[in-house]
Amino acid sequence: MSAANHVVDYTITLTDAVTAEMEKAIATPLTQYNMSQAGLSGARALAILIKDADEQIIGGLWGKTGGGWLFTQLFVIPESLRGQGLGTKLLHLAEQEAIERGCHGAWLDTFEFQARAFYERLGYSCFGQLEDYPMGFSRFFMKKSLRSQ
Repeated sequence: MSAANHVVDYTITLTDAVTAEMEKAIATPLTQYNMSQAGLSGARALAILIKDADEQIIGGLWGKTGGGWLFTQLFVIPESLRGQGLGTKLLHLAEQEAIERGCHGAWLDTFEFQARAFYERLGYSCFGQLEDYPMGFSRFFMKKSLRSQ
């Protein structure tokens, strides 16, 4: 019998009590497949932290590089520090690090009630929009070429 015709016993479980092991069990075969198809490997974490006087993390940028792209997953500047150029500084630091890691582009997403105009001022353009996420708002997917920097 060929592998395609082999019957496997299985169960399906839906849960919101997720663990790192669960994520790894799903991500590992997907990553292996992606590498076999497109050579996508070498993903590296990237974090730029903002700390207060007590060394407590109060904001920053969280993302990763891989596949030639910087993905900014989380990015927050404390309200008390906004409007001073700190957000621009952090994003430029992340982009510079991404260039040093061989990236040619950067992407992120933001909600309608967040910072689309901020990202556009820094050279990002919208390449996709998901309406009513959350209801009454849009989520924007934005990208920027890092080659011209």
